[in-house]
Amino acid sequence: MRKDIATPVRTKEILDKYGFSFKKSLGQNFLIDPNILRNIVSHAELTEKTGVIEIGPGIGALTEHIARSAGKVVAFEIDGRLLPVLEDTLSPYNNVTIVHQDILEADLAQVVEEHFTDYDDVVVVANLPYYVTTPIIMKFLLGKVPISGMVIMMQKEVADRITALPGTKAYGSLSIAIQYYMDAEVAMIVPKTVFMPQPNVESAVLHLTRKDKAPAHVLDEDFLFEISRGSFVQRRKTILNNLQSSLPKGKEKKQQILDAFEKIDMDPGRRGETLTIEEFAILSNALYEDFFVAKKK
Repeated sequence: MRKDIATPVRTKEILDKYGFSFKKSLGQNFLIDPNILRNIVSHAELTEKTGVIEIGPGIGALTEHIARSAGKVVAFEIDGRLLPVLEDTLSPYNNVTIVHQDILEADLAQVVEEHFTDYDDVVVVANLPYYVTTPIIMKFLLGKVPISGMVIMMQKEVADRITALPGTKAYGSLSIAIQYYMDAEVAMIVPKTVFMPQPNVESAVLHLTRKDKAPAHVLDEDFLFEISRGSFVQRRKTILNNLQSSLPKGKEKKQQILDAFEKIDMDPGRRGETLTIEEFAILSNALYEDFFVAKKK
């Protein structure tokens, strides 16, 4: 088997060969430890019938480990300088397609239809650019892209927020938005020393698995997330005060907000971090007619 890309010596050889310099603006931190990469891929439980979407393959360090286990890999790389590098490093693998495009601009449903119709399931496996981690995850979830899960590297602080439970400091609208669709757990912590260049923050690999069904019935998912975001505008304030500030004409409609709380027997003096997803769903449903429907008229 060909030497792994992800060793300090080989990575440096490849970078020197192509005169590649890292762009901080693209959040480029390449993994240089094959054991970490094997561990990441093991969490994805790939088979020959699995299709994989990767974001930011870099020089192909993670890509080659995915390609050894999955049926097909479609990797999105925004940096055109890396295309000839990837063509070289990934030449032994005929099941890899590199797409030169910003993942946030891609039609992901079309990508799945075009590349993965012959596969049992599709997962995302990636060392995400840390500066766009949340937008990338939400593009997959809100776009209803038919993936069964994600195994993704990100800043540990963001992983902690995504997996946080009600009543904790890290719990917030991001926890709710992702846990509405996915079961989330931190699979492993990754030290700074296995990256080139080393990032300034701790990293973690997050394992997201698609839920069989939503945790609660909601009249409108967009409105649920609007209510949850609004409830955390100022964490120390009550939900009532936050919603008055965040909802359209919220101050004028204070009584409608109070009526909604009374109807569902919920204390308006609670803070956002104390509510479960199910409680946010009940609250958003109670406010839906007065705020979301009214806004659309």
